[in-house]
Amino acid sequence: MVDGTRPDPADRGSPALLVSACLLGRLCNHRGGASPRPAVEALADGFRLVPVCPEVDGGLPVPRPAAEITADGNVRTVDGDDVTAQYRAGAEVAVSLARTNDVVGAVLKARSPSCGSAEVYDGTFTRELVPGEGLTAKALRAAGYEVMSEEDVSEGRIPGGAS
Repeated sequence: MVDGTRPDPADRGSPALLVSACLLGRLCNHRGGASPRPAVEALADGFRLVPVCPEVDGGLPVPRPAAEITADGNVRTVDGDDVTAQYRAGAEVAVSLARTNDVVGAVLKARSPSCGSAEVYDGTFTRELVPGEGLTAKALRAAGYEVMSEEDVSEGRIPGGAS
């Protein structure tokens, strides 16, 4: 404890959160950019943040074509290429990282076909949203982890019930 009241993220006992790397400023989104969010970055004041980019970890390049989950549950690019296997591989890496780092939950990029935790694009590439979750969010929940988006964090919610 640095100030005696909040855990220093460098402390051995600090809880860990799995976080979409793009939310922490890493240039890994499909456009080759980042999606930094100050509220997510501020979580480092009390948590050890474990960055993950399931798409890159699953073998996809940066940049890469936009992808969406289609009606059959597969992930396809705007060009029609099936990238489901890469998204599943990235989800497996994320679950492994969560287990290895004993995370208390995950904060993932909203609406992503990998990381979306409440809604995703409908697979038609028309920007229509539907209730659902990305493959990594789904895999993490199946493994018992609480998953939230950066929007949840901006509203004051944090995985693990802390706030």
